[in-house]
Amino acid sequence: MNDKTQQQVQDYYGQTLQQSSDLQTNACCTGAEPPQFLKTILARIHDQVMAKYYGCGLILPEALEGRTILDLGCGAGRDVYVLSQMVGEQGKVIGVDMTPEQLEVAREHADYHRQQFGFANSNVEFIEGTLENLAELGIEPNSVDVIVSNCVINLCTDKAAVLRAAYDLLKPGGEIYFSDVYADRRMPQVLRQDPVLWGECLSGAFYWNDFLTVAKGCGFLDPRLVESSPITVENEALQKKLGTIRCYSATYRLFKLPELEPACEDYGQAVIYKGGIPHSENVFLLDGHHAIEKGKIFPVCGNTWQMLKDTRFSGFFEFVGTNLDDNAVHYGIYPDCGSDLPFNEGTNRSSDSGGGCC
Repeated sequence: MNDKTQQQVQDYYGQTLQQSSDLQTNACCTGAEPPQFLKTILARIHDQVMAKYYGCGLILPEALEGRTILDLGCGAGRDVYVLSQMVGEQGKVIGVDMTPEQLEVAREHADYHRQQFGFANSNVEFIEGTLENLAELGIEPNSVDVIVSNCVINLCTDKAAVLRAAYDLLKPGGEIYFSDVYADRRMPQVLRQDPVLWGECLSGAFYWNDFLTVAKGCGFLDPRLVESSPITVENEALQKKLGTIRCYSATYRLFKLPELEPACEDYGQAVIYKGGIPHSENVFLLDGHHAIEKGKIFPVCGNTWQMLKDTRFSGFFEFVGTNLDDNAVHYGIYPDCGSDLPFNEGTNRSSDSGGGCC
């Protein structure tokens, strides 16, 4: 992040914004109704921490008990303290932010939350620093199970640097699970220089296709979209500046699995969800295309197989088929995955399909 933009963001979140209601758009506000279990958790979060929440999604990946979590751009710590309860006393949550005023609020309430959760010792840590310089903050490479971020990466000018550093900090099989703002086109330079639009998480938004390219270039070879929703801009002056540009809040998960393929390849594999993941007892949602019901044989591509077998989710599934490193038979690509057979055979290949991963 260049010095001028960094200072503008620090001023906006440290001084201009005093609480969530000061925002001029809903880009940095979670619009979805929280699930019941989250409502119970949020009831234990201090009011001052809640008032300074600026997120655009629910960054609550599954199966976190005992894990080490890193929150990029943690602000006043709302998500850190939510995740603190989810990882339990044997887990750990590290929050990184560059805004001293926000971190002061987060640290001030560490003992309050320890008592609320019934922990003998606090399991949170807050570090001041910029996301582009994660490697300089003393966090060991390959030491983090899950990285989360809630509407913050858009505020960074060097987003690739953030993703590269995050990749290095993750354990093999770890993931980034994050919500952020995306645009349907690249933002013009005049908007990228607007401090209010930048602070409101709009003019720094990733063009979605650039994001996919950058993520893959940083080692996250198969980005998976979990959910998305359009962003509305009620402020007439800001909407006029944006014109016809459309922005979306979206949650992605990116796995550190270096052997993933660029397309959805069929190796005759399937999984059976055994249940047991908290808050996902009957259905496990890997992403927007994979809602895996408990007890049902679910055909998957090679990439999805790895996302379940070579990660913290492995113990919750039975795996049907052969590992790729055991010379599994390849049946071609799944239809509708972006790379159908290009040759004209007089038939629609996708109509022959007996179902599949996507």
